[in-house]
Amino acid sequence: MSLSHDDVSRIANLARLELQPAESASLLGNLNDFFKIVDQMSAVDTAGIEPLYTPLSAIQQVQLRLRDDVVTESNQRELNQQSAPAVEDGLFLVPKVIE
Repeated sequence: MSLSHDDVSRIANLARLELQPAESASLLGNLNDFFKIVDQMSAVDTAGIEPLYTPLSAIQQVQLRLRDDVVTESNQRELNQQSAPAVEDGLFLVPKVIE
């Protein structure tokens, strides 16, 4: 994929950037270099390769330190809503701000 000067102008406009011609030319080169790298990476056959959840797992065995997904606290809705100015049917009531 290769970008043109029109593409860079459109991207700058969307990003609300005002670029000088020299900046636009430099940005065009940087963006095209980036897309060349992406094309090279896309060309690599990764079929059958498991994704890594951390780069360290490529060189050593890493154990996930995740806790079990279990409920550890009881429902305390009423207690938490005691300080609310207005509650109805277990829901916080707030003033309408958008018509």
